[in-house]
Formats: sequence, structure tokens, C-alpha cells
Amino acid sequence: MRVLMVEDATDLAETVAARFARVGIVCDIAGTVSDARDHLSVQRYDALVLDINLPDGTGTTLLRGLREAGDRTPVLMLTALGTVDDRVDALDIGADDYLVKPFDQRELEARLRALVRREAIQKSDVIRLGPLAYWPAERTATLGDDRLTLTRREAALLELLMRYPEQFLSKERLYDGLFAFDDADVGLNAVELYIARLRKKLAASGVSIETQRGFGYRILQDG
Repeated sequence: MRVLMVEDATDLAETVAARFARVGIVCDIAGTVSDARDHLSVQRYDALVLDINLPDGTGTTLLRGLREAGDRTPVLMLTALGTVDDRVDALDIGADDYLVKPFDQRELEARLRALVRREAIQKSDVIRLGPLAYWPAERTATLGDDRLTLTRREAALLELLMRYPEQFLSKERLYDGLFAFDDADVGLNAVELYIARLRKKLAASGVSIETQRGFGYRILQDG
């Protein structure tokens, strides 16, 4: 999952992003509406986390513009403005969820997972494909009765593939789900490394990762 957090409180944004990284959520940070628009012009995100009061405008103005342009990216408002009127206004404009500061990081992560599930083909808390099962909240996977040992990025890659079973995802799409702008020194071919690692762990399991030139990668049950 790759998220854009639009938040001008740098310490808060960096703390949240660091905690996201520990659970396999890639997070870019924008401190202003202008910065957010720059990010959105070049990058696709699975979800946005928007503050309302920003130095050069409001998160609600940014949200309204996205919705008027037909952008349906899930948006969670994260703000100190907690009145019923504030929540109703944001939801009516097109926000998908609303969380008031101060907040618990675990709740923020759970709400983002729920938003992303709505957009995915596989929407349950446990994603299954034949003998393979993956629990996004715990970032754990089992193959039959055996637990798979996965690194943070291997788990993130497996979730991306399993959310869209039998659907090809391009190398660029997978890269965007694994790396942030701060990882600019990591090349696109890093995806192939993680694909190879997953293939090795899924060998002879009845589940495989297929590559098709020009289309990308997909996970499917053999036979």
C-alpha cells in the first residue's frame, strides 16, 4: 500500500510515516496543498491522508478538486477539527473516512486497510488463494499448515498480488506499492528481486507467480 500524507506538522508526519514503514505501508509526505498536487500529478496512491488546515489552503479544497476531476482515490481526513459539522462537511465533499487528532496509530492503519479493501477484488480480512492465505493486519502468511517467513517488502508484494488474483500488475505498479520517493536510489529492477524471492518460497505449493512481457506479474493457483 502506498499512501500520501498531507500534513504540515513535520514531526507528526515523519513519526506516522516511520510507523507505517514498520508495517509495510509506503508513505510520501506533502506539507502543503501545492506539494500534494505535485505528488499527485506524478504518482498514483492507494489512499490519501489529509489534514484540513494547511499553510496554503485546506485539505477539503484539495479533496473537492480531486472529486470534481473524477479522482476516486480513497481519502481519510486526519484533523484536529472534530465537530459534527466538520465531519459532515468533509464526508459530503467526498471523504471516505474521518479521524480526529489525537489518534491511535493502530486505528489509523486499520482504517486505511479498510479503505483499500473496498477498492480491491479480494476484500476480506484474510486473503486466500488455494493453499495460500495472507492476513494483512498481521502481515503473516501460511501455505497449507506452514507459516511463511516474509520480509516487510515481501509481505507487501504478496498482498498486492493477492488483492488482485489472476490480474496482471505492471512492474511500475508493484514498484509504486513497495517504495516511496525517498527510495529513489532503488531501481525498478528491484521488483524482480522480490518476485524471485516470493517464487522461491511458493515453489511446488500449487500457487505461482506468472510473468508476461508487456503486462507484468500475476499470482494464480496452478491447474
